Amino acid sequence: MKKVERINVMMRYINNRAHFTISEIMQEFQISRSTAIRDIREIESMGVPLVAEVGRDGGYAVMKNAVLPSVRFTDNELKALFIAFMATRNLQLPYLKSRQSLAEKLLGLISEAQQDDLVLLNKILLFEGTNPHNPELLELSDLPHPMLEKLIQLILTDRYMTLSIKDVDYPIYLMHLYREKNIWWVEGFDISEEKKRLIAVDHLTEVNVFHTKKRLSRNSMLKKMAEHHVKDNIVMKLGPKAIAQYKKYHPFNVALTYTDPYQTTAIAKIYVTMEKRDQLEEIASWLLFLGEDVELVEVPREVYTALEERLYRLQKRKKSQ
Repeated sequence: MKKVERINVMMRYINNRAHFTISEIMQEFQISRSTAIRDIREIESMGVPLVAEVGRDGGYAVMKNAVLPSVRFTDNELKALFIAFMATRNLQLPYLKSRQSLAEKLLGLISEAQQDDLVLLNKILLFEGTNPHNPELLELSDLPHPMLEKLIQLILTDRYMTLSIKDVDYPIYLMHLYREKNIWWVEGFDISEEKKRLIAVDHLTEVNVFHTKKRLSRNSMLKKMAEHHVKDNIVMKLGPKAIAQYKKYHPFNVALTYTDPYQTTAIAKIYVTMEKRDQLEEIASWLLFLGEDVELVEVPREVYTALEERLYRLQKRKKSQ
């Protein structure tokens, strides 16, 4: 029997008995005394409330009036959960209005030794967005937009919805809800105009189910979205240096497709509207920011022109200095 399986079976064995001894554990699981002691200590570290009884007939007992948690975590699992929880400070995540209450409940489920470890981690570790002079102080930005939780609750039951921004309503079929650069975005298919639409959650004034007599099935809606999909007009290959730059800054909704198991090469595809001059300027600046480790596979002539103009201005500025 593997150790993880043995520990789980042993916890059930202990929970079903008012009292047990090391010898009983050794006999039941066919293990040595030292292994039995190590297993019991590991079970204690996972929060199982055991009491050691000294004397000739001593052994162990489960603490009276103590409820064993249905889910038990190892020390490393507990630290991973706690650190992940700490790292979400000031990220505008829903359902986290009372961090203190959640933290206290988590600490109440574990042993004193585990509590001490987590309290120490909470004092030492600082994450982006944390106030270093008062780590316990949450910024106002930690509170999510009031529409975010309502939106998530609606998504769990229905993807057809009406998003309102002041007096304008957008009937959409929701594709994704994601957070990028401290802003939550709704990515959906506009049912009326039959095109993809991105809406910032911060701009929403109301969210409701979209009631229509003739609803398309999910497969039919996906087929319709595929018919109206706009083909990406910029395709480029990124090397390791460009990927590092991309991770620092990417202003467009671009998903990298890694082409090797070590994630040192990737392909990026973007759609840019040629009519918008400001977007052409932005994509040109971003391509230059990525550096020389980029191979342009497919790029519209307008982007090349914007790149040439950008380089010309940079050279002119450099000469004037």
